[in-house]
Amino acid sequence: MLEHINSLEVKLGSRLVGQIAQTPQGKIVFEYSPDFLTNGFSISPFYLPLKQGLFTAPVEPFEGNFGVFNDSMPDGWGNLLLDRFLTSQGIALNSLSVLDRLSLIGTSGMGALKYFPDQKIKPEMDTSDLTFLAREVQKVISETDYSEHIELLIGVGGSPGGARPKALIREGGESWMVKFPSSIDPSGLGGLEFEYSLIARKCGIEMPETRLFENKYFGVKRFDRDHDQSIHMHTASGLLNASHRYPSLDYTELIKASFALTRDIEDSYKLFRQMVFNVLTGNRDDHTKNFSFLYTGKKWVLSPAYDLAPNGGFNGNHSTTIAGQGQPTKSDIFEVGTQVGLKKSRLLHIFDEVYENCDSIRQGQW
Repeated sequence: MLEHINSLEVKLGSRLVGQIAQTPQGKIVFEYSPDFLTNGFSISPFYLPLKQGLFTAPVEPFEGNFGVFNDSMPDGWGNLLLDRFLTSQGIALNSLSVLDRLSLIGTSGMGALKYFPDQKIKPEMDTSDLTFLAREVQKVISETDYSEHIELLIGVGGSPGGARPKALIREGGESWMVKFPSSIDPSGLGGLEFEYSLIARKCGIEMPETRLFENKYFGVKRFDRDHDQSIHMHTASGLLNASHRYPSLDYTELIKASFALTRDIEDSYKLFRQMVFNVLTGNRDDHTKNFSFLYTGKKWVLSPAYDLAPNGGFNGNHSTTIAGQGQPTKSDIFEVGTQVGLKKSRLLHIFDEVYENCDSIRQGQW
């Protein structure tokens, strides 16, 4: 039976980061632990600086939650699974608070943050059998067949963001995320995303290792894991309090925020390169949750690129605008570089390199 939660401990590994609580007025507040204040780091530098005192989360855009903890929450597919299971248990969804849902994530979330008490749903079995998992996914999607393994699907893929069904599996001693097609995906999307990942790497974009499982399921090696060690991860959405459900950011702002966080100009050039790739290849689903940062080696770094595949975006526009434009021109692309102070000669080289290497999937006239 689900226990309603008024406060949660937040841990990073075995270290107590702090405590989240809900006030009698319904506000979500957070405070760092004394030990973490002395020996830790800011888990969200722009909105939760490492200092004493009580922080209060804004009402928007995360329904009263802090951005860094919202990063731990599931999105479309994970919420679908969780809500179906809770409803089957007679639990009214509108009775659940933000803290209740975080406790249901518990120790199973992406990144390194863990929440206690841990009320995550424990699957009745453990499997990495992709054929079996794909069959159970299709039962949920079709709504014409009942899956007896909702708990299993939650356990293996209920925490990652995104609308597409996913499974977190172990392969060769490493952690992988494998995607299954949704009801609206074209056939062969897994192979197409795999092709995009290879071409992106050819274009000079830093990518995690990718694989096409069983010749049809796209898989990506998790970069929030280093063997059995979890790495703290923060999306641009959570970092900047910028919703991913509608256009809320421009690449100019994203690159400026990246430099303010990492202090590494190379990360700025990496984001410019990824922007060029997204524009030239028609990936308009470049929303704020599709860019992340990792805290590793006692510093923040830009994560490898992910979710690079053709997508119509927000009403045919890029979800992250390019110099204010949802359907940019070449001059808009370079305007972003100019606004963030990058060297024009290097920007020209990056554009040409991406242009030449993505010719097989390039869209439009440039």
